[in-house]
Formats: sequence, structure tokens, C-alpha cells
Amino acid sequence: MKLWNLEQFSDKTALIDDAGTSVTYRELAGRGKGLADAVGRRCLVFSLCTNSIGSVLGYTAFLEHGIVPVLLNAHLERELLHDLLEHYQPEYVWLPESMQDEPQGMRRVYSDAGYVLLQNAHAGDTKMHPELGLLLTTSGSTGSPKFVRQSYRNIRANACSIVEYLKLDETERPITTLPMNYTYGLSIINSHLMVGAAVLLTDYGLMQKEFWKFLKEAEATSFGGVPYTYEMLERLRFFRMELPSLRTMTQAGGKLSPELHKKFAEYAKEHGKHFVVMYGQTEATARMAYLPHELSLDKYGSMGIAIPGGRLWLRDVGGKRITEPEVVGELVYEGDNVTLGYAECRDDLAKGDTRHGILETGDMAKCDADGYFYIVGRKKRFLKVFGNRLNLDELDRMVKRKFPDLDCASSGWDDHVEIYVTAEGKDSEIRSFVSEKTGLHMSAFSVYPVEEIPKNDAGKVLYRELEQSGPGSGQRVPSGL
Repeated sequence: MKLWNLEQFSDKTALIDDAGTSVTYRELAGRGKGLADAVGRRCLVFSLCTNSIGSVLGYTAFLEHGIVPVLLNAHLERELLHDLLEHYQPEYVWLPESMQDEPQGMRRVYSDAGYVLLQNAHAGDTKMHPELGLLLTTSGSTGSPKFVRQSYRNIRANACSIVEYLKLDETERPITTLPMNYTYGLSIINSHLMVGAAVLLTDYGLMQKEFWKFLKEAEATSFGGVPYTYEMLERLRFFRMELPSLRTMTQAGGKLSPELHKKFAEYAKEHGKHFVVMYGQTEATARMAYLPHELSLDKYGSMGIAIPGGRLWLRDVGGKRITEPEVVGELVYEGDNVTLGYAECRDDLAKGDTRHGILETGDMAKCDADGYFYIVGRKKRFLKVFGNRLNLDELDRMVKRKFPDLDCASSGWDDHVEIYVTAEGKDSEIRSFVSEKTGLHMSAFSVYPVEEIPKNDAGKVLYRELEQSGPGSGQRVPSGL
């Protein structure tokens, strides 16, 4: 299945990097064929990703020619990378030239755009399901051998939906703010290449002046971000910036606080821009829901409605469909973008579709009378404290609202909550505050100062790392987070 048909856009610019190098669609297709010919057959390739022309060229070449890539962050800890290479034994590795000597026992066979293709002499042929197109890590498990198996149909269906609801066309110039090996960042590339837009590639972050220089000079029309991105933007005084080319801001990768959602929706309305909050998971290729920009203020705090072609519904603890508004249940999604399932070893790559178009998201949500959904927390992020059900995500949001100068993340087990904060000397004040707000005795809460809250590439909290760093972690009762 052709995902993009790159040749149809011929001499239109496909990619531009922050050094000023550009590649047309015709060049992307032609050079991609050269790489695919060097591989020679359908097989497994580890692709170590950066937001660069070489990285995207490899990705599009593999997908267009039936070669199955595993997308990994090029900065993945080397011991973890070595373990994954041993575990899956890919036939090839596509990686930056600066890293070509790191994998042992591999031979260089091809190079382009600052990337090299290494052949693994010890790998045998990998048996893979014919519909398997791509393997991505799940959020927060970049060193785990557990991958999400995405089909060609999944990728195309989701990209088409995104094009439709964002009304994308060839005049778009999105700038990368997220790693391309992360499902949200990759979906931006997928959908924009489908319409002949020019993707602006950079590994500079929001805190670097080079990023903003590139955004302005290249006249970026959109960017995407996770909640942490928007928290940083607020601190960077984003609302005072002059960004005439910017048309659209999208947000996914977790629930944005209603207060921040409202602030960015108001900014967008005042400046003639679109702010679109979305919802997704790697297990659904990328996106499952979106909030139309014209409702971003009226429905702030909502994740919106199902994407075109998808369906959302809620079920109660007994498995029955919830039909009444404002009743909390587990969110279930159905659509062609629901992925095939997981892979935890090489043999799993031959498996077929284990989900059959239905995804139990693990998120708890409610739906209002107009049919708009609101996430209230993760199914596993609820604790029973003295007989009361406590939503840890809402607890974190309460603490951040009250103490805006610190970062916060909570964990724990039944009858005991651990609150980690990036501030010293706030123990009593925070415990008193959360006790008052929740109506639970202060003895249920412990507050621990930490230098920073550990997060992955997508800005999501790494709860296991957080728990392991806390006092008494060796005696901790597993919280299941």
C-alpha cells in the first residue's frame, strides 16, 4: 500500500532543516528508492531517529518499499540499544554517521544525508506479518522490548483523518517540536507529507533561541506539543511573541490543565489562530479525538469528539455501555487506526491483528450532553484512600494550580499517597492543602522534594523512575503505575 505517493508533488519542497538544506518530493522518492534498493528486500531495520533529513528519508523509504522499521531515539542509552539489538536481531540499522562505529559486527553498505546503513551479518530472515508496517515504542518504555505493531492501513487511515479534521493542504509548514520516533511527532510528518506540505526539521528545543530563529525565518505555520510543552511556553512569555506566520497550535500526549487550555484558546482567538486539543495513543497509531478549534473556548478542558472514521464510547465496571451524560467510565475507541497489537520478541512480528479495531484505552472519561468527552484520569491512576477513590492526576493538577512555581507528580498505594515536588520546605503547606481539598486526613500524604520530575521524550512522567528515587523505595508496596 502506497502511503504518500510522493512523486505526485514532484518539485515541491518536502523537507527543510535548520541548516537551510531542502529536499523536494521528487528527490525524497528517488533517494528513498536508492536506500530501499540497498536493503533489497522486506526485512526488519532499526532506525535511530533525529529530526533530520536523513532520518525522515530513511523512514519514508522503508514505509514506501515494504521494509519494516523500528523507530528509536538516536539518543537512547547505549546499553538499552544493545539489548534491543540482541533481542530483535534486525537485518539492518539506519543511524547517524557519528554513531556508525557503535553497533558491533556490522558492515556499512550505504549512506545518504548524514545517515549510514549498516548490515547485521549475524541476523537471519525475520518472519513478519504482511500487513506489519512499523514498530514504535509505547510511551515511557523506550528501553523496553515491547513495541506497538502498526499496519499500513493503520498509518494511512490515521493520516487521512488528521488531514481531514485539520484541513491540511500544501501551504502548511509545520515545525518539529517532538521526536519523530514518538507517535504524535510522527503523525505530524505522516499527515503533512500526504498533502505536499514542507516539513521544517530541527532538534533544537523550545528553550533554545535557535528554535525560534528557525521558526520565524522559515515561516512555520504550525507546531504541536504535549502538556509540558505548553507549560514551558507560558513560562517563556509566548503570549507576547510576534509570530505572524503561525496559524495552528495542536496539543496531545496527555491532558492539558483546563486553565492552560483556556489561556491558549483565548490567545488563539485574539490573534486569529487555531488551537486544537487532541487525544491519542500509540496503540491507535496516533489520534483518536480532537476538539474543533472553534469550540476551544466553549468546551475548554475537553478532548473533543472522535476523529473522522472513528467511534468513542464509555463503559461501566460491568462492561455495559454508558449512555447517560456526565457519568465516568472507561473510554473505548473503535476505528481503522487501532493497531495490530504488541510485540515483545522477534517471533511476535509474525502475529496478525489481535485487537480487531477495538481499543480499551485505560483512560477514565465522561461525556457531556453535547457528546464531547472529558478525560478525568488513568484507570491505574486511581487509589483507594481510607475508603475514598482518589484521582492522582487531579491531585497533581490541584497542587500545580496552588503552587505554580513547582513541578509535581504523585504516586503511592491504597491509603498512602506520595507527592513529589521540585521545591524544598513545602511539606506541611502542601499536605495541609491537599488534605483540605480532598477531605482526607493529612496522615495519608507524604511530600518528597526532588531536583526534577523524570520525564520521557514526550514530556510524560516516568513514574517508576520517580518511585525508585523516593525515600524507602525498597520497602514500597507496588502501586501498579
